[in-house]
Amino acid sequence: MADPTRFSPDKELSEILTKLWEIDTNKCYPGVEYEINLQGFIRNIRDTNTDSASKNLFTWVDEEKLFKRETYRTFRNLLDNYEMDVTKEESVTWEERKENSDFLDAIMKTKVMQEAHKFLVSKGAAPVDDVKFKKLLHDTWFQLYRRKGARGDNSCSFEHVFVGEGRGNEIIGLHNWIQFYLQEKAGNINYHGFFRRETVRDDEVVRLIAMQFDWRGVASKPMCSAFVGSSPEFEVAAYTICLLIDKDGHSNCQIGEYEIELTVQSFGQGRQRKLGTAYMSAAKLK
Repeated sequence: MADPTRFSPDKELSEILTKLWEIDTNKCYPGVEYEINLQGFIRNIRDTNTDSASKNLFTWVDEEKLFKRETYRTFRNLLDNYEMDVTKEESVTWEERKENSDFLDAIMKTKVMQEAHKFLVSKGAAPVDDVKFKKLLHDTWFQLYRRKGARGDNSCSFEHVFVGEGRGNEIIGLHNWIQFYLQEKAGNINYHGFFRRETVRDDEVVRLIAMQFDWRGVASKPMCSAFVGSSPEFEVAAYTICLLIDKDGHSNCQIGEYEIELTVQSFGQGRQRKLGTAYMSAAKLK
């Protein structure tokens, strides 16, 4: 149990996210779907030149098993739909629109997203109708907006949170373990190690990892947090809930055994709001 003098979770958020976590049969476990190797730890966030890990973070992932699952397979199909350079304007093809729709259809069939929908309706934050809710999800995650440093629409919530973007010599976003693994496997990511104080190591299953990496040797991510093993539908549900019930900023949550700081920063106003960023990390104890 968390010490209430050191950790004060948001009760409402903790209850709904724990429920989603418990009913999610698609989450993954080390030794079953994947294995990680944390290796050395990072001492200084400003030092992006020291590599404390000679091997990949992911020792292996059972791709055949993982991508047989509809939400993972349709999620993977979206990861090559974006320009990495944040200064370049994005364009969306008919095929990419269909892939977006297929992914939303897949996650909406899961108990996780159905429960999230039910919760949002109870809060007056989402329409009851499934078609209208799908449109809300689409507009939240895939509608393009203009991020700083571009002339046209160059970003969307999905790209930033899950895919990652390049801005000069820095990588922004990219808080998803599946994308990290696929890019590491492709040789684009060089994992430097983990932050000892920011990575929870005494949980039954290590999932909250703060790490550092570089991208193709030309861009760096001084610190990146990811919730390893979570399903695409769980992360979409968690971040959508936080955005739509106005949990902007940092929220402490107890999700099962995990003491989490869930960060959501919105972009825009009203129903047109998008996610500027969203990620989960180990809660900062007082």
